[in-house]
Amino acid sequence: MSPRNSAFIERYGPWAVVTGASDGIGRAFAKHLASLGLNLVLVARRKDVLSDLAKELSAAHGVECRVNPADLSDMDATRRLDESTADLDVGLLVAAAGFGSSGALLAADLGAQTGMVDVNCTAVLAQCWYFGRRFTQRGKGGVVLMSSLLAFQGTPLAANYAATKAYVQSLAEGLQGEWSGHGVHVIASAPGPIDSGFAARANMRMAKALLPDVVAQRTLAALGRKGTVRPGWLSKFLGWSLATAPRYARVGIMGRIMAGMTAHQESAHGR
Repeated sequence: MSPRNSAFIERYGPWAVVTGASDGIGRAFAKHLASLGLNLVLVARRKDVLSDLAKELSAAHGVECRVNPADLSDMDATRRLDESTADLDVGLLVAAAGFGSSGALLAADLGAQTGMVDVNCTAVLAQCWYFGRRFTQRGKGGVVLMSSLLAFQGTPLAANYAATKAYVQSLAEGLQGEWSGHGVHVIASAPGPIDSGFAARANMRMAKALLPDVVAQRTLAALGRKGTVRPGWLSKFLGWSLATAPRYARVGIMGRIMAGMTAHQESAHGR
């Protein structure tokens, strides 16, 4: 084992909890952490997919994997997750579960929109509360929260999703300030478009999307060094270019970008 891997395990191991581990960014985080030598608790709704991933990672990297199927929109699921991992020395939480939508808010289903808040915000808060208590008591650990390029201003045609990510971004910044003195590192990862199942569920067409593996690798490399990381050139470019623009201007620019990504929705409805 390399010195870097040993140091990472000492700081954030020996066990990590990864939510949303069945696909996309969560799966990429799980694979990367297994390659570093961390044992994993894999959390998502699809037990069969998690079981296959657990076997794959154990065979490839010799790590232990525990499968924890859960629907995080159930507000009791995080408590059960905490209880089921009480016998493990967990040092890292990767809260990668989440989903988005695009298009006009008034054309969306209200239940789906409130469900997004449950998964993207309330469940993330609960995960931070349970595991943050454990990490601060042990005097070390790390938390990875998934923010977004859209988190830094309101975004027309993704208004609710952008708002959930603004919450996550603010939560990560605040907790980093609260917990740094306890030896716990918190990072917000704010990528641009990602080549995963997210776009299909959100009904968006994305060009030049990042690979989930790139997001996972760059985020973990920045953990303990930065409070926010912007993986990918688009997130970095827009973050830099919009930094001095008034907020209303940033809202307008992001609205035009989203209009391009969702133009097919208008065509599909014959408008």
